[in-house]
Amino acid sequence: MERRVFLGAVTGGLLAAPFTAVAQPSAKVYRMGWLAGTASTQEKIEMEALRAGLRELGYVEGKNIVIEYRWAEAKYDRLPELAAELVSLRVDVIVTGGTAATQAAMQATTTIPIVMTATGDPLRTGLVASLARPGGNVTGVTQLGAEIAGKRLQILIDTVPNVSRVAFLQNQANASHKPYFHDLQVAARGLGLTLQSVDVQEPGEFEKVFAAMMRERPNALLVTGDFVHRLRKAWIIDFAAKKRLPAMYQLKEYVEAGGLMSYGTSVRDNYRRAATYVDKILKGAKPADLPIEQPTAFELVINLKTAKALGLTIPPSLLARADQVIE
Repeated sequence: MERRVFLGAVTGGLLAAPFTAVAQPSAKVYRMGWLAGTASTQEKIEMEALRAGLRELGYVEGKNIVIEYRWAEAKYDRLPELAAELVSLRVDVIVTGGTAATQAAMQATTTIPIVMTATGDPLRTGLVASLARPGGNVTGVTQLGAEIAGKRLQILIDTVPNVSRVAFLQNQANASHKPYFHDLQVAARGLGLTLQSVDVQEPGEFEKVFAAMMRERPNALLVTGDFVHRLRKAWIIDFAAKKRLPAMYQLKEYVEAGGLMSYGTSVRDNYRRAATYVDKILKGAKPADLPIEQPTAFELVINLKTAKALGLTIPPSLLARADQVIE
């Protein structure tokens, strides 16, 4: 009887030993790099959309993922240096906001996966070789702003009576603006419009450049989502109001702040969807095999209060098409 008890105790001890002696492996903590143009309030809101997407997939900042933030303070020439910093930290993946940030990350590494967000056409700017099979270490979500250039011009024609000359605010340091401007030129010729290029590369240039712009007497203004320009969002909206210049914006945040109208994709949704790419890559997927996601929905947002202040009557057909009307 004593022997059976002894054997039972030994056997039980042997069976229990592996569970008590061997510690459970701790969950891996991933390191993600973030590279973008500015730490503006709006861009922080968009960054929160990315974090929300990550949380939905089980990644909690400070628990199982650490995010290294790098903002260029609206200086394009700082992006390469910041990208190199992220590479030196050996992050598992780099998420970029915009074409310029993506280019900088690509120059810094050919091995660390890069998930791009809010870029222009990635083919025409040389970010990827193919939308279906990107190749290399870059994948992600694009806005394809250049391909809807003609639609933005058409909406302006439908809104502004007798429009003939449209000023296009661009930043020639932004590689995505070259194909965008080309598409606008083609569309403008087809619509019988004259397109006027307005180049602003630094926040402090607006006053001088816009004064010169007005001497050409444009009837309307087109504004992109460039991060340098977003720093002067309130100034641009105020200038357009004072000069009674109807403006079409790429981002609806301008319309929410008092701009006339916008037509484009949701940047916040763009960032949120990028989280799925981060998740797949951290689970072992290769960027080269993950197709680039293109937008399928575009939002038309109209500010009726601003339209009335400009003396514009929005056609009922256009109001019916609007996804959001601000009154």
